[in-house]
Amino acid sequence: MAKILVVDDEKNLRLVVQKELTRQGHEVDIATNGEQAWGHLEEKDYDVLLSDIDMPVMDGMELLRRVRESMQNPPEVIMLTGQATVETAIEAMKLGAYDYLTKPYRITELSVLVTQAAEKQALRIDNQRLKAQINRKNENMPEIIAESPQMKEVLRLVQRVAPSETSVLVTGESGTGKELIAQAIHRLSSRSESTFIDLNCAALQDSLLESELFGHEAGAFSGAKQQKLGLFEIADKGTLFLDEVMEMPAPLQSKLLRALETRSFFRVGGVKKVEVDVRLVAATNRDPNTSISEGVFRADLLYRINSFEINIPPLRERKEDIVPLAEHLLNQIAGPNAPQLADEAVESLREFSWTGNVRQLRNTLERGILLADNGVITNRELPPEVVFNTEQPNVSVNYAQPQMEQPASNFQNSPSPTNLRDVEKQQIINALEQTGWHRGKTAELLGISPSTLYRRLREYDLTR
Repeated sequence: MAKILVVDDEKNLRLVVQKELTRQGHEVDIATNGEQAWGHLEEKDYDVLLSDIDMPVMDGMELLRRVRESMQNPPEVIMLTGQATVETAIEAMKLGAYDYLTKPYRITELSVLVTQAAEKQALRIDNQRLKAQINRKNENMPEIIAESPQMKEVLRLVQRVAPSETSVLVTGESGTGKELIAQAIHRLSSRSESTFIDLNCAALQDSLLESELFGHEAGAFSGAKQQKLGLFEIADKGTLFLDEVMEMPAPLQSKLLRALETRSFFRVGGVKKVEVDVRLVAATNRDPNTSISEGVFRADLLYRINSFEINIPPLRERKEDIVPLAEHLLNQIAGPNAPQLADEAVESLREFSWTGNVRQLRNTLERGILLADNGVITNRELPPEVVFNTEQPNVSVNYAQPQMEQPASNFQNSPSPTNLRDVEKQQIINALEQTGWHRGKTAELLGISPSTLYRRLREYDLTR
């Protein structure tokens, strides 16, 4: 079924064409002149435009010219006229018309042209979708360093679950490489030839997240001038990765659950059900059970996305991976002329606690590359906290089991926390005080993204 706009100042002809094309299953709107038609085109996307040439207010040639020059995603245009000349036909084709039909015409002839034009428009939309997929697609298998027994076990689980259609929840602290694991699951699955789409649920405002995930129709809200495909739709036949899924607002959790259960959804402002075939991989740095008990996340949605859980241990618990990871990151950042690590630097990297995990290690190495002399990174090029191992890991927001040796001074002048949310709030306050309420430095110190920090500040009503 195609969406068609018929523009003709002859009422009887308009109604006949509308009735016949509607009978064939198309969605047909009508307009009496070019100006009225342009109003329709600004409010709604059409696949095919049927336009008479000789009309009052704005003729068909001017409408065609405006459509081709002003619209980002114009419909295919078929020109209709009772006074055909070679000149007007040539001009229409030069302006980008799909075809040119002379009155009187047989309705079967018009029907064939409409079908062909709608198919061409559908191909163009599919091409746009493929381009969007390609822009977001990582063609290479992610390189995962796994020297430690813990990471070898993670990769074993990835290889086991990847060929299935099971939803997977990847857990672990911020910066441990959850997205790489999600990409590996996709690459080893039967969907590897299709697209891998990723979305960070904490990176967008609540009002934009639904539109990004499910798309919207033209006119769904202020500024929505044309239809937009959501990531769920773009990921059809492929894999959708939702990072920081437990940051998703409660109303959207219900819609996601429904979409996963029925494999269908409605775009924002839409009434037509969109059916998709998508495998979901989600990730979180929260403790899932605690999030449920505190009402942050729906239990039924967790059961749906957590058919199979893979936990990535923090870098400090897999010391065997630190040096191979560092060497890999050096080559990745600096290329073939990457500096070498001096023995003292290797020892400092091994002994550091890495509360920010691989992300923090990468930042440290980027600094080392910039400061290195003679192609060697020594302790002099590393941050002081790495060299002297002075970072306090208890500042990091960590949803694993609490460490018994946390110093009591971390919670001085504050009541003893009774649950994880209190612990998290107090850790954020401590980090803010250490950085002088510099939010960027606070997020880095906590090992979380700035968007997650802003969300937590709003949630806990923390203002200076």
